[in-house]
Amino acid sequence: MTVAEATPELDLPAHDRAFLGHPKGLGYLAFVEGCERFSYYSMQTLLVLYMVKYLLLPENIGGVIGLQWLQGAAYGGKEGQPLASAIFGDYSSLVYLTPIAGGLIADRWLGRRATLLAGAVVMAIGHFLMAFEGLFLFALLALVVGVGLFKGNIASQVGELYGPKDLRRAMAFQIFYIAINVSVIIAPLISGTLGEKGGWHYGFGTAGVVMVAGLILYIKAGPWLPKEDRAADAKASADGIDSKRLLGFTAAALVVLFLLGQVVPQIAAIGISGEVGLAVALGLLAAVTPADRPRVFALLMLIPILALAMLTNQQIFNAYLVWADEQFQLTFFGTTLPTSYMITIDAALSFSMLAAVALYWKWRSDKGAWEPDEIGKMIIGSFFVIGGGLCLYMAAITQGDGKIGLFWPVMFHLLNSIGFSHIMPVSLALFTKVAPKAIVATVVGIYYLTFFTANKTVGIIGGWYSTMDTPTFWLVHVGTAVAGLIGFVAFKVVIGQRLNEA
Repeated sequence: MTVAEATPELDLPAHDRAFLGHPKGLGYLAFVEGCERFSYYSMQTLLVLYMVKYLLLPENIGGVIGLQWLQGAAYGGKEGQPLASAIFGDYSSLVYLTPIAGGLIADRWLGRRATLLAGAVVMAIGHFLMAFEGLFLFALLALVVGVGLFKGNIASQVGELYGPKDLRRAMAFQIFYIAINVSVIIAPLISGTLGEKGGWHYGFGTAGVVMVAGLILYIKAGPWLPKEDRAADAKASADGIDSKRLLGFTAAALVVLFLLGQVVPQIAAIGISGEVGLAVALGLLAAVTPADRPRVFALLMLIPILALAMLTNQQIFNAYLVWADEQFQLTFFGTTLPTSYMITIDAALSFSMLAAVALYWKWRSDKGAWEPDEIGKMIIGSFFVIGGGLCLYMAAITQGDGKIGLFWPVMFHLLNSIGFSHIMPVSLALFTKVAPKAIVATVVGIYYLTFFTANKTVGIIGGWYSTMDTPTFWLVHVGTAVAGLIGFVAFKVVIGQRLNEA
């Protein structure tokens, strides 16, 4: 199969290197994404702790509109940590399913900028609604919709800053991810401290304020962003994807999956959000043109492999935080640190390793030394993810009667961050490279099915934490990382060479 470039011709000066040797627009987009990720990770860092330690307590759960009904209708009467894990899994997976709809809306109707602005507004509203515990479910719904409108459309604009043969593209996504990780470092220190020490709603409110700041910054960035031709983009998207076929096949697949779920326990286990995600993937495959279908199929095949490889990383915000809150030694010189600071440790190491890995491969490239392709780097990253999971296993089996010291957790975050640096930014660059030109925003939305799949699975597996012995729990995550490694190797052997043909 041949690969069409994901990047259209730009009305931007080719010599634009005003931001670290990259276009000035990259700087704006990185900072805007940093604001959005600060708000998102403020929410995600506090969410499970907020539910386990406050919202889902018997004396509080009744005050949340619709939650007790949902507890019985969708979660089989689960309580406490298993219920929190299930809600987390559905919320954190759905925010990565809706970017497909956001990409379609941008490609077909509103354009990327207008869609992104709408998403920022809706997200800010969602964060502010978290200040009212009775509106908890409405806040989650607003955030799911807002992220969907925002997420894929900002990443696709990063790709559009570069011409078809501009080799700076992969480095641009490394910089983009570095901005994300700076936000993840700061979010627990500010919102986490306010939420755990001052009051949960202060943490959530701070997230809303920073989201508004990102919205203002994006408006200011307009002159340095890729130009849009809505009429041409809409026509190209209409030629590239059949929306009626998409809706029809998605609806039909959803009905079939729902019916199968009544008799096949494995399908029922993924829940309604999992069935929707799978149905959307099948609908997208049916809706693209025959010429583009091999490329889209290849990317869809890569999604479950990526999800397996990154499962342990996504568990950091769910069962891992509950474990840390219960078992980690976080008291130093008489002061107990907020559990959310573990996210800051992870983000600081992720930031450092993103920069180190990017510089390492640039150094090798400058020397003319061998450098693996995207799939090769993902294979390398998988070994580090496996090593990180084994560190959690070691922490569990060496605990003894006291609290767990931070040596093994920090080693986990270090190795996992090196693995992350070889997998996620590289895979996003690959998706923008392989994407058919007419539906680039939609394909970036497809990329976020990786996080949908991983987070949905995290919600299911995280619920086992309360009933499974801890060493076995983390060995399960090591096993998923091994499965991801095997998947990457198989993908490279079967499909990888064709993805590199351009």
